[in-house]
Amino acid sequence: MERFSEYRIMWVLVLFDLPTETKKEKKAYADFRKRLMADGFTMFQFSIYLRHCPSAENADVHIKRVKSIMPEFGQIGILRITDKQFGEMEIFSCKKPVEAAQPVQQLELF
Repeated sequence: MERFSEYRIMWVLVLFDLPTETKKEKKAYADFRKRLMADGFTMFQFSIYLRHCPSAENADVHIKRVKSIMPEFGQIGILRITDKQFGEMEIFSCKKPVEAAQPVQQLELF
């Protein structure tokens, strides 16, 4: 069934490096993280958040939301990859391979 193809299902990764030297910058950083999490993103590593999306069209919606909440300063990268590509990732902790966590089943209501 095409609908659940590992090439159709997408992952959106948001990678960011935001300044946190002033109180205003710290607030912008915290607000950005909170808004990412409110949109269903979860922390993969520090300053790397990801979200499972059932389709490229759904990924576009979340990418647009990320673009709308970007703080004024800092660097942000947005990467979209297929579920197949995400599944090929090798994860290590102190040189020991780690089994990648299975994605949480998300129910989306419109």
